[in-house]
Amino acid sequence: MRNRFLFFVFTYITAIGYAQKFNSFDADGKRHGKWQKKYENSDQLRYEGTFDHGKEVGEFKFYKPNSGKMPTAIKVFASNSDSVQIKYFTAKGKVISKGKMFGKQRVGVWTYYHKGSSEIMMTEEYKAGKLDGEQKTYFENGQLTEKIIYTKGKKQGKRIVYSQKGVLIKEFTYVDDQLHGITKYYDVKGKVKIEGTYKRDRKDGVWNYYENGKLLEQKTFPLGKTGS
Repeated sequence: MRNRFLFFVFTYITAIGYAQKFNSFDADGKRHGKWQKKYENSDQLRYEGTFDHGKEVGEFKFYKPNSGKMPTAIKVFASNSDSVQIKYFTAKGKVISKGKMFGKQRVGVWTYYHKGSSEIMMTEEYKAGKLDGEQKTYFENGQLTEKIIYTKGKKQGKRIVYSQKGVLIKEFTYVDDQLHGITKYYDVKGKVKIEGTYKRDRKDGVWNYYENGKLLEQKTFPLGKTGS
């Protein structure tokens, strides 16, 4: 009986110590200090981090139900603003992507990595949660494969596509997220293979088709339209 009593006393003291160390509230009932939350009916952590009178500050680690000790996301909260630096991880701890948020909106440069690799797959720029700036995509060898400009979430200007050897193979023009302007396709030697114009996502006017640099055929769009 004495041993059982001592066991319960020890468990009670341990629980009190844990409560004092984690999951405390301030005088206003706001979370304050170090916090941990586990999944229901499980010892698996759901998140752990620090609150300052109800506001997340510093590093927070987030876990999935089967994560073990490996977080799937780490967020670093600024103490004097709503900005957050975020990294997402694979089950093996490799970074999937990283970037910054202000409130619930993405801002600044976001970086994405090839699966299971530290090589960059894509970078893109955000303003107020919308794509705004250059988006670049890379082969795993580091060669640029695609580049495009966004303005307020819409494609604007040139979209350029390269082969794995760095040869220009496609060139498109966008206005307000629609193909609108000159489009060109190139062969493996970098010579123009097809060129023409889009107007609001539709082929328009004369399109030229080449073979080995020589004009092979011309088509006028919309089909059946007589050229001027």
